[in-house]
Amino acid sequence: MIIFDRVDITYPGAPEPVLSNVDIRIGEGELCLVVGRTGTGKSTLLGAVNGLVPRFTGGRLRGRVSVDGTDTASAPPREFAHLVGVVGQDPLAGFVTDTVEEELAYGMEQLRLAPQVMRKRVEETLDLLGIAELRDRPLRTLSGGQQQRVAIGAAMTAHPRVLVLDEPTSALDPTAAEDVLAAITRLVHDLGVTAVVAEHRMERIVQYADRLVLLPGGGRVVAGDPATVLATAPVAPPVVELGRLAGWTPVPLSVRDARRQAGPLRHRLADRPVPRRAPARRRDAAAVLVARRVVVRHGDVLAVRGVDLDLYAGTVVAVMGRNGSGKSSLLWALQGSGPRQGGTVETGGVDPRAVPAQQARQKVGLVPQTPADLLYLNTVAAECAQADRESHAPAGACRALLDRLLPGVDPQAHPRDLSEGQRLALVLAIQLVAAPAVVLLDEPTRGLDYPAKGHLADLVRELAGSGKAVVVATHDVEFVAGAADRVVVLGDGEIVADGPTAEVVVASPAFAPQVAKILSPQPWLTVAEVAAALAGDEPPCDAVVGAG
Repeated sequence: MIIFDRVDITYPGAPEPVLSNVDIRIGEGELCLVVGRTGTGKSTLLGAVNGLVPRFTGGRLRGRVSVDGTDTASAPPREFAHLVGVVGQDPLAGFVTDTVEEELAYGMEQLRLAPQVMRKRVEETLDLLGIAELRDRPLRTLSGGQQQRVAIGAAMTAHPRVLVLDEPTSALDPTAAEDVLAAITRLVHDLGVTAVVAEHRMERIVQYADRLVLLPGGGRVVAGDPATVLATAPVAPPVVELGRLAGWTPVPLSVRDARRQAGPLRHRLADRPVPRRAPARRRDAAAVLVARRVVVRHGDVLAVRGVDLDLYAGTVVAVMGRNGSGKSSLLWALQGSGPRQGGTVETGGVDPRAVPAQQARQKVGLVPQTPADLLYLNTVAAECAQADRESHAPAGACRALLDRLLPGVDPQAHPRDLSEGQRLALVLAIQLVAAPAVVLLDEPTRGLDYPAKGHLADLVRELAGSGKAVVVATHDVEFVAGAADRVVVLGDGEIVADGPTAEVVVASPAFAPQVAKILSPQPWLTVAEVAAALAGDEPPCDAVVGAG
């Protein structure tokens, strides 16, 4: 169905091709997962499938890319609209209408489908993705996760033979992600759709993949069976990392497969204490931010319902909950820039909403879901220098933070030309260099690979260790397991759970990380905890045969 034949892609001014000598064959009805570090060319590979690269991005493509026998060089991308459905990293940037139902129908209108066909497909898609209650909602009033599901639905209504998705679950809660992936796999298995998916959160999708394409960097591409490629890949989900640590062969790709082999490992860990990091908070410390009876409305929607929340210095708090549960609304209300129709927020003796923006930023810093909104200069270097000046930080402080999060970002690159992960890392550095007493991060791991998320977790813990209160609104259960001291779960705008991370996430089937599910009922959360507990042991007896 899709053929890359000795393909090289080089962007204007680049000294080397971003993809070099790519030779891939993706068959009809396959789910192909594309993985690799941020900036290695995943989005470029996906864009080449329907000719968007290089026709709209510029640059030069050597070799041949064909879809269903048609060379992408012989026809413009519009000629592939009926054949290839595309969902980009930023759903809002791709919307062309005002409401959910209009957006689902728009692509079919351009293909001149009959009204009765469009009506039927819209209803099917609303039900398939669980967004029927959003039918009449304006797109800009939806949460990031809701927008992502609508974008996927808009691509699916045209019934393309190839579906290209760039990080389709990055803004979805675990349950919504499972629903979306179930819909995609149903299209693959039942209708023969070929799906090409780039995704950093491999733990959600790798068990469904028929083929894995790894971009290790330097323009190289490695393709093959997922278990074989991941056995030595530089990026891998926790289930694979645990399999490597335990010596299981082949490495498992799902929690179910790992549990079948985990018996001996659970036995070895049975009497060992969990080497878990204690919060930096002093027991007698006063709260650095106190929120009482916070209420947020968006039109007729009551997003936050009388929430009380205390934040303490030295503590990392994860705010979790399904899409639309009020996480972002709560963070904006705490920061002071967002609407707040009721309740009080106090930090440092003042309400951040009642002071000038620059003073509020020194008390409460917020990184939004769409970080590009905070970028307005022409180069990365200019953005970093401006952040240093505005924050009265030493020259180079912002750039040093950026290099810790994501090394190697070109200082002369335009921020709008960066990948989603690179833009997010840049905005994180810009906000964190101000070192406010309270740091709020709204979905900060979107677009970040596993090593970058590890660096972010280290930075978040360092901020807490230096006396900051850090709040992370996220759907990324693996990040929460490794970084958070406390978890607050929102449901329909109210707090439904609040406690230590291990107690809250292990008790929740939706929010438990992979290691917790594999080693249950033991209270392990991360591969790092298991590795620390096993340090100094002899290699396990099941290391070669993979016995369980």
